[in-house]
Amino acid sequence: MAKRATRVAASKNEPVVTLYPDQGWSPLGEEEQHRDQSYVRKVRPQGENQRRLLSAISEGNLTVALGPAGTGKTYLAISAAVEAFEEGRVARIMLSRPAVEAGESLGFLPGDLQEKLAPYLRPLYDALSDRLGGKRLRALLADGSIEIAPIAYMRGRTLNNAFIVIDEAQNCTYGQIKMLLTRLGWHSTMVLTGDPDQSDLLPGMSGLADIAARLSTLDDVAVVHLTDKDIVRHPLVASMLTVL
Repeated sequence: MAKRATRVAASKNEPVVTLYPDQGWSPLGEEEQHRDQSYVRKVRPQGENQRRLLSAISEGNLTVALGPAGTGKTYLAISAAVEAFEEGRVARIMLSRPAVEAGESLGFLPGDLQEKLAPYLRPLYDALSDRLGGKRLRALLADGSIEIAPIAYMRGRTLNNAFIVIDEAQNCTYGQIKMLLTRLGWHSTMVLTGDPDQSDLLPGMSGLADIAARLSTLDDVAVVHLTDKDIVRHPLVASMLTVL
């Protein structure tokens, strides 16, 4: 239908209107945005705060990234994890996020544990697939080099020689985040991401803001704040967040 409409418009000498114009931005950089994603290994920060975030991740063992939706917190963290894994600096990637529904109940989900958790963990799969390609991602998941697990299955573990990303941490309680932070083992890096203003828990239950404030007093922990100026989604997202 789109091709037919273009031909009709051209025959009538009418301008062709693009419904979804290119916004001129790609997380991979201009010269890399058309390459096969499975061969792209690095992303480029789009602002000073994103640059500070990537620098903090590369230089420290624990980083907390706070900011509104669309600022690239999860994408940059997972990109850093993939880069560390590909360079041999870690032996595995561990990703976790709370299985909390955003204001509605999905009810009973059929299937095994992995199938039940798939809707909650989908954003992590998307980011990994974007960085590694679907085929390689499936292979790394199969051999255990990449593990995606819910928060509830992290207690009692010690994560050595790993890159750990805890996503959507605003949906964790203080006790859950404390438990996750103490999973950090030798030769490991952990990144905690979240938006304290978008918690799906009951008021006062989220522990992210409190944890971030306490950790900011430690010299060896980086707490990076991103703002609406760092949003890399549609420009309307930044505009809406200023009034919502």
